[in-house]
Amino acid sequence: MGITNHINFRNVRGDIFGGVTAAVIALPMALAFGVATGAGAASGLYGAVLVGFFAALFGGTPTLISEPTGPMTVVFTAVIAHLIAANPENGMAMAFTVVILAGLFQIIFGVLKLGRYVTLMPYPVISGFMSGIGVILIIMQLGPFLGQPSPKGGVVGTLTSLPELVSNLSPPEVALSAFTLLVLFFYPKQLKRFVPPQLVVLIAGTVLAMVLFSGADLRLIGEIPTGLPSLQMPVFQADQVQVMLIDGLVLGMLGCIDALLTAMIADSITRSQSDANKELIGQGIGNIASGLFGGMPGAGATMGTVVNIQAGGKTALSGLVRAGILLVVVLWAAPLTQSIPLAVLAGIAVKVGFDILDWSFLKRAHNVSWKGTAIMYGVMFLTVFVDLIVAVGVGVFIANILTIDRLTKLQSEQVKAITDFDEDLPLTDEDKALMDQANGRVLMFHLSGPMIFGVARAISQEHTAMAAHDVLIVDLQDVPHLGVTAALALENAIQDASDAGRPVFLAGARGKTLSRLEKLGVLRFVPPEYLAENRTEALRAALRVLATKDGFEPPLTVVAPGSAAV
Repeated sequence: MGITNHINFRNVRGDIFGGVTAAVIALPMALAFGVATGAGAASGLYGAVLVGFFAALFGGTPTLISEPTGPMTVVFTAVIAHLIAANPENGMAMAFTVVILAGLFQIIFGVLKLGRYVTLMPYPVISGFMSGIGVILIIMQLGPFLGQPSPKGGVVGTLTSLPELVSNLSPPEVALSAFTLLVLFFYPKQLKRFVPPQLVVLIAGTVLAMVLFSGADLRLIGEIPTGLPSLQMPVFQADQVQVMLIDGLVLGMLGCIDALLTAMIADSITRSQSDANKELIGQGIGNIASGLFGGMPGAGATMGTVVNIQAGGKTALSGLVRAGILLVVVLWAAPLTQSIPLAVLAGIAVKVGFDILDWSFLKRAHNVSWKGTAIMYGVMFLTVFVDLIVAVGVGVFIANILTIDRLTKLQSEQVKAITDFDEDLPLTDEDKALMDQANGRVLMFHLSGPMIFGVARAISQEHTAMAAHDVLIVDLQDVPHLGVTAALALENAIQDASDAGRPVFLAGARGKTLSRLEKLGVLRFVPPEYLAENRTEALRAALRVLATKDGFEPPLTVVAPGSAAV
């Protein structure tokens, strides 16, 4: 694995086109997200440049475009609001320290190779989580959309203040916000290939404001400082360290999910395979750099990534070109943005919220599974009104419990105690003949498939219901995995038979299954000579034991597989 991302100069033209197109889309989004968080438009631009540059340089997905995104904006807004409320003087600096911590966590996740686990979540949980983020973004923009400052108190504060916001709305700003949404929703698809609607509405909305509402008291972006941002050293407050660490972890986890989901989309379009762990390291470096210079946190952006690929971008050079173009804006062209109305940016952010909503799954979920639907809406509700990390934790827990219950029921059907021929078992003709000759005196405890902890109850039930027998064969020939809980339940059956003086044969236990039984001490009840390679060998040995024990007549001839029993 190389240190830098996949960069070459065999596709320079396509990478330049991809980078330029992605930069054009990124500019209005970065301004809108920066204003939405309260950190300012400049913070959005810095984040777009720094996260985009370093994630492209050190990441693991060549075509991925990284920048401030809707989900990251929502969480960062809450972080800023909380820290400023707790410490008005240093709150903003502490918020940027949280961005640095998020980057550090992402690097740790990448170094520990946790990338492939980040997106191992049931889709209803991901859908509910992302849709909840979209709802939050829409609600949080209701104030600016109506021409008012965002109320304090987050989602609940905004909803409770809605009557006041409506009664004090600014007609010119509402008109601009509505105009922005209309353009974004009804922009012709064929034109998107040439000019992105976000840039069109940003320019058109600004011109409209200057022509029609020149005398109105519109809220504008204002002056954005030109030149390179100044270095901001991390700031900690003793009573807020724990909160900052948790916020950093949440922001880092969200950035990981956001980036890797977008990387999966990029992989599906380009038919390639990204390096998830390397991508997390690149994202982490980008967020650390952004936090150090007062920039917003960022992650993989779906819109920018798809546009980059469609415009011809194939290597990380496209991401570097995009970052370079935005840097030019930061250094020299920032004054051109000071007349942009905040209402236009609010309209852009609201449209992003609508796009984040998982409309496709929302329409179909109730037709697929009521459990999946309940999980999705539950996660969405918790995301909007409680907490992002609680929402994901509860959703994953419930989804996993339901999955384990379903798997347990299926696997429990593969736990059987038999004394004669069973058509459902994969027995050879020789096995059947040997079972017949045992005449019910040999009990085969047959297990098949992965034995997870939920199957322990089925093992115990079969063990309790076992009929009297002279020899016990525990058949593990078709068991690829034996969990600790299932192994201990199996130990009880083996120990009871051993204590009753009944010989116990272990058939087909090998590899990790045999090792687990050995480490747990279960093999102390099974003599080494009673460890059989397969069930056929165990049946032959069991009949020999019966013959030695009380003169039971063993089979005189070996029945070849496929032949008739004699």
